[in-house]
Amino acid sequence: MKNVLIVDDNVDISELISVVLKKEGINSKIINNPLEVPDILKKENFDLILLDIMMPEMSGTELCSKIRDMVNIPIIFLTAKTELIDKMLGYEIGGDDYITKPFDNTELVLKIKSHLRLNQRTRQKTNGSILTSGDITLDKESFEVTQNGNKLNLTTREFELLKYFMENSGIALSKEQIFESVWGSDYGDIGTVAVNIKSLRDKIKNGDKYIITVWGYGYKFIRYDDEK
Repeated sequence: MKNVLIVDDNVDISELISVVLKKEGINSKIINNPLEVPDILKKENFDLILLDIMMPEMSGTELCSKIRDMVNIPIIFLTAKTELIDKMLGYEIGGDDYITKPFDNTELVLKIKSHLRLNQRTRQKTNGSILTSGDITLDKESFEVTQNGNKLNLTTREFELLKYFMENSGIALSKEQIFESVWGSDYGDIGTVAVNIKSLRDKIKNGDKYIITVWGYGYKFIRYDDEK
């Protein structure tokens, strides 16, 4: 059974989420003080974290940056903020998705199940696990990406996106192809493709050189086999 960590200083909201998840057969643990999260993560294993943005002790974005190196699991932000800049900040520091308060219970469950499925698929062992292009190396088994030997801190979705690009390097891919292949039947909006690609480009040095825009169509990943 999957286990979700709910981090929200609002007791009523966190308990409501816990009840909703229980009905779906998903275990959960509630933490109302974000300062306690790092110690909890050292002792217990979780499959996903729901993280509130606005908390008095420590903001969700600040906490996310502190714990991202501790756990390699999906992080979904709960927030009343709807501005794109706030979402981009969340993606930049390691968040995988957003859901805006007040949220619909069905939407919340769909997003959680979507990321749980994606994370499970990503962690399945595969043969031929190493992909390389220029100074970028992607290891499907260890779920790690390095550039010039430096580890890139990618979200689960960004990892899947980069893997798909590298496996189809040199091919112009439409937004629809990318969405169907990376998001599949998971809950989402095709508009999130551009948002995640921007975040991925920002995390890769010279990201615009590797992932180019094919205007009016989509994107293409350029392979640099001779790059050092």
